[in-house]
Amino acid sequence: MKNRVVITGMGVCAPNGIGLAQFSDAIFSGKSGVTFHQQLADLNFGCQIAGQPDVTPELLKEYFTPLQLRDLQSSGIEYGMIAGVDAWKDAGLNIMDKDAVDYDSGIIFGVSLLGAEKFRSAIYQTDEGKVRRLGSTTVIQTMASGISAYLGGYIGCGNQVTTNSSACTTGLESVLMGYERVRNGDAVRMLVGSCNDSGPYIWGGFDAMRVLTKKYNENPTAGSRPMQEDANGFVPGSGAGALVLESLDSALSRGARIYAEVLGGAVNSGGQRMGGTMTAPNSEAVQHCIRTAVRNSHIDSQDIDTINGHLTSTGMCPTEIKNWSEALELRGKDFPYINSLKSMTGHCLAAAGSIETVATILELKNNKVFGNINTGNLHPDIKGIIDDSCVPSHTVNKTISIAAKASFGFGDVNCCMIFKKLTA
Repeated sequence: MKNRVVITGMGVCAPNGIGLAQFSDAIFSGKSGVTFHQQLADLNFGCQIAGQPDVTPELLKEYFTPLQLRDLQSSGIEYGMIAGVDAWKDAGLNIMDKDAVDYDSGIIFGVSLLGAEKFRSAIYQTDEGKVRRLGSTTVIQTMASGISAYLGGYIGCGNQVTTNSSACTTGLESVLMGYERVRNGDAVRMLVGSCNDSGPYIWGGFDAMRVLTKKYNENPTAGSRPMQEDANGFVPGSGAGALVLESLDSALSRGARIYAEVLGGAVNSGGQRMGGTMTAPNSEAVQHCIRTAVRNSHIDSQDIDTINGHLTSTGMCPTEIKNWSEALELRGKDFPYINSLKSMTGHCLAAAGSIETVATILELKNNKVFGNINTGNLHPDIKGIIDDSCVPSHTVNKTISIAAKASFGFGDVNCCMIFKKLTA
C-alpha cells in the first residue's frame, strides 16, 4: 500500500505578489509583475524588462538574522527562504528547537544557478589577491544546495535535505520527487519547491541567445504573450514557490488544512533526438510524459478541468498545444481550459514550475481558472487545434476537480503532475 499524498502548506515569492494572499489577488485579477529595469538598459541588453519580486529590507529581517544579512548577496536564497518558511508555517508545522531534529520531515528545493552576485564579487576579490576577504558565507551562498541547507537549518529537518536542478523543469520535478518520497513512506512530509536568482548575470545569457523579447521595453506589462501570434520571445523572471507535501494520514491526524491531493506525475527526457535538442523538445517524449502522468494518476484525460502549461511566449507555444492535444486526444471545445502564469510573471526559470504549481493549487482551492493576459491575437496554429474559448483572457469561475501542470526544460527534459480536490 502506498501513502496518499496531500498539500498542506504553500508559500510564494513571485514578481506579481509575495505571500499567498497578495499572489492570489494578482493572478485572479490579471496583475503583471513585469517591469522596466534601468540596469539592463545601462548594460545594453536587448530585453530591458523582467519579472522580479519586490523584496524589502524590512521583509528580509523576518527570515534572516542580522548576521546572515550582513553579507547576503544571493537573491535566490532570499526568495527561497521567504517561500519555504511561509509554506511551512502555512501548514501549521513547528520550527524545531535547537536541541531537537525532525526526522520525519525533509526538503527538496531546486535551483538552476545560485548566488551569481556573490560569485561575481568573490571572483573579483580572488583575482585581486584578496582571498581572505571573501568571508565565511561565500561557499554556502553559491553552492547549489545552499537554499536547502538554509531552509533545513531554519526548520530543523532530519530527513533528506537536498537540491535538484533540471533547468526550467526544476520546480515541478521537486514536487514529483517529494511526492514519491512521501508516497513510498520514506518521509512523513517534504517541503518542496525551487528558486531562481534575479539580475543581469542570470538573464544575460538568454539575451545573448536572442530568445527574449526586445519589442516591449517601453510597455513592460505587455511583453509576455504566451500563445499569441505576435509573441516574439520570453520575458525573464525570478522568485520562488514552495509546497508542503504530507501523507494523508498525517494530515488528518493533526487536523491540517488540505489544499489538494497529488494524484501522480511523470518525468522523462527526449534524449535530444527526433527533433529534440539542447533547447527544443522532442515532441514524442513530451506527449509520452503527459500520457504517463495521466495513467499514473488513474484518471482519464477528459477528467482534466484545466491545464497550467509551460507556454513561455516563444514560437514553441503552438507546438506545446499540439503536444497536449495529441497526448490527451482532445481537440476543439473538448479541450480543457489552458493558461500560462508567465503572461503575468515572465519566465521565472528554475522557479517557474513551483510558482506555477502554487497558482494551480489556488485555482483548485478557489474554483477559478485565472485568465491569460495580453491576449486577443491567438496564434492561428493554436486556433486550428483548440477553440478560442479554451484560452481565457479573464478569470473564469468554474468548479474544478482535477488540474494538470507541466514544465519543459533545456536539455530536452519534461515533467507533468496531476492534482485533485481531496475526496474520500
